[in-house]
Amino acid sequence: MTASPDAGTNQPPPAADGPAPGVARRSFLGYVIGGTTLVAAADLAMARPARAAAVPSLPQVPELYDLEDLQSDAALPTSQLITIEVHEDGTASFALPRMEVGQGITTSTAMIIAEELDLPVDKVRVSLAPARPELVFNQLTGGSNSTVSTYTPIRVAAAIARGALLEAAALQLGYAVERLTSKDGVVLGPGGEALSYGALAGAAASPTTKQVDVQLKEPGQFTRIGRARNRDDARLAVTGQKEFTLDLEVPGALPTMLCRPPTLNGSPKKLRNTKKILRMPGVKNVAVVDTGVAVRAKTFGQCIDAIRAMDVVWNPGPVEGESDQTIMARLKKAELPLAVPAVPLLAETVEERFEFMFRSSAALEPNCAIADVRADSAEIWAGLKVPILAQQNIAQELGMSQDQVQVNVITGGGSFGHKLFSDAAIEAAKVSQAMGKPVKLMWHRADEPRQGRLHPMVTSRIRATVLAGEVLTFEQRNTSVVTDFSHGLGEIITSTIDEAPTEVGRRLGGMGFSQTIFTLTQELGYNFGAVTQLLNETDDRFNTGSMRNIYSPDTRVAVELVVDRLAAKVGLDPLEFRLKHAKSPKVRKALEKVAEEGDWGRKMPQGMAQGISIHQEYKGATACLVEIDVRPETVNRTIRNAVTGPRVTRATFAVDAGLVINPRGLQAQMMGGFSDGLALTLTSSVHLRDGHFIEASWDNYYYTRQWNIPPRFDCFVLPSDDQLPGGAGEAGVAASAAAVACAYTRATGTMPTRFPINHGRVTFKPKSFVPSVPKSPTNGLKFTY
Repeated sequence: MTASPDAGTNQPPPAADGPAPGVARRSFLGYVIGGTTLVAAADLAMARPARAAAVPSLPQVPELYDLEDLQSDAALPTSQLITIEVHEDGTASFALPRMEVGQGITTSTAMIIAEELDLPVDKVRVSLAPARPELVFNQLTGGSNSTVSTYTPIRVAAAIARGALLEAAALQLGYAVERLTSKDGVVLGPGGEALSYGALAGAAASPTTKQVDVQLKEPGQFTRIGRARNRDDARLAVTGQKEFTLDLEVPGALPTMLCRPPTLNGSPKKLRNTKKILRMPGVKNVAVVDTGVAVRAKTFGQCIDAIRAMDVVWNPGPVEGESDQTIMARLKKAELPLAVPAVPLLAETVEERFEFMFRSSAALEPNCAIADVRADSAEIWAGLKVPILAQQNIAQELGMSQDQVQVNVITGGGSFGHKLFSDAAIEAAKVSQAMGKPVKLMWHRADEPRQGRLHPMVTSRIRATVLAGEVLTFEQRNTSVVTDFSHGLGEIITSTIDEAPTEVGRRLGGMGFSQTIFTLTQELGYNFGAVTQLLNETDDRFNTGSMRNIYSPDTRVAVELVVDRLAAKVGLDPLEFRLKHAKSPKVRKALEKVAEEGDWGRKMPQGMAQGISIHQEYKGATACLVEIDVRPETVNRTIRNAVTGPRVTRATFAVDAGLVINPRGLQAQMMGGFSDGLALTLTSSVHLRDGHFIEASWDNYYYTRQWNIPPRFDCFVLPSDDQLPGGAGEAGVAASAAAVACAYTRATGTMPTRFPINHGRVTFKPKSFVPSVPKSPTNGLKFTY
């Protein structure tokens, strides 16, 4: 059986200062879809009310309509195409049109279905849907929107399925439906009769599609939603049994890698020793494609040996000769002016400037894909957050129609924005077509920071004015290398708008994708009088992407450091100042919670300090309090192949994410987000020199390691009256990065203005650029414990 919900149109528009827009009604329409098994679907196409044209001047745009709203609205018209099926073995299945990348959405989705269907969670099977072009804007994983946009459609479909099962049981038992109840996959009659869902699944199916209405459970009736649960795949992941792309066995797909150019986005002119490479052990095929020279062999080790033996003539890349310094100079020339509004003559000005360097957004799982391209068809397996666009782009590259390309979505080992792009999948398809063979393509770790996606270099300038202890104005101007949003909303129409030349893009998309995303996500969170936050982007020669939390970490670090300065100027404690000026009750509660649980203001040794910060985004709020140690004995520790430096010793985090499906999963998300924020502030960046990035692999790209994660991390999920989930996947990053920066400033007495703070230190010998990959290590056992 399949069910589909429809929200109706009688929902009153929310007040400007009321709850976030959403589908919070209890009565819906949907469908039992014709077929031999029970299938239910939701119809939410008309769920959202019309919005008033006038926008108040005091709230920022995201307080009225944010990125969550944009993505959720885009998904509504095809919500009825998402179906739940109940099987004769008593299980329910659902193909989730989003990608699992470790955030736990297959677990939380199973919990939502189990709640509304009255089925044990372990009887719900959630898989990842392949590319489904008919979903249009409804198959994009990003912007912390997966649960926000699918929560109500999934609930309605499950409730419709449950209703059909009750009706089938009523016919068999001879009772009115109202006299029946359901529990744990069984329909119970008033006389103690019991019929399992499996026994009813066939009878509940409808030969034709019919429209039905349904009532959803009230939150007070929940027995699964809101209860902590371990992830369904956790044991498989930690025991090595979970299958990722490279674990798949596709017939004929052999290990494949590329020899890549020594400079960013260079291209191969020719391979001068093809015959020699083909004679090497295990090598089966060699092909020149636009991104490098591909080799297919029996093992990845043989691929590496072949790459190191290649003699390639390269065309230069577009940033030949460029460096951190030259790109930063370009940004400074493109900076928008600060223009303080009219303020009283005696107002004082606080002004600061910050720089954020390039950072890699590579995940722990290497960039990889499997492709089997035939003369008239292609099949792809990869971790993809935009599978519809991947299908469309691959079809274009191969000269095929879209329906000739099948794209299978595989669980990913992380993403950090990388998997919003289909680089590996497109490359694998081109290599497979060139070789005429199936390929299992993997990027080398050295390829990731040198040729992969990056968080762009950014400058952020802030000017605030203060009079009589009050902040009158607060201006922020971010200038950035262009952030690539060519994934659009997950399909080729909005992708094309983003890729259009600047003037065309402005005509088609208003302010352009980058500025739109910035405007829909950035909330200052403080009552600081006249507030403006603007973005300008320049230089599109780099491979960038919307790294986790996109613009917010850089923006928030700059804001919170200036907030500490403002607090000092008016003579208030940093916590007291934030509480006084916080706009949202959610923010104040989060601040109060971390201050209480983290012992704000406690006495600490010289060289240690606390830092506190907030962030407001995705209809939720977070606050973070950290303790940092910058004493010489800590900073100067010696650890093999590591940059040590300051150590965060304790972190306390509070999050209000609206209705929480799985509190344990949310806490894990916040812990992961904290690790990201910590790295962004202290250690993780790449250095551009002479047209190439010098970092290669994770042994010299210093993401957060075990040695600098705080020994104590406490995360508190705040109770909420919201009836809908808020965004959570990225919510842990910005406040964490900012709290670490504030703590470092208080501990050292010096405010850093370039991040990460260790960017000036290169403590490793760069690996070779020709060949593009280092020799495979053979001494790993020396470093095991």
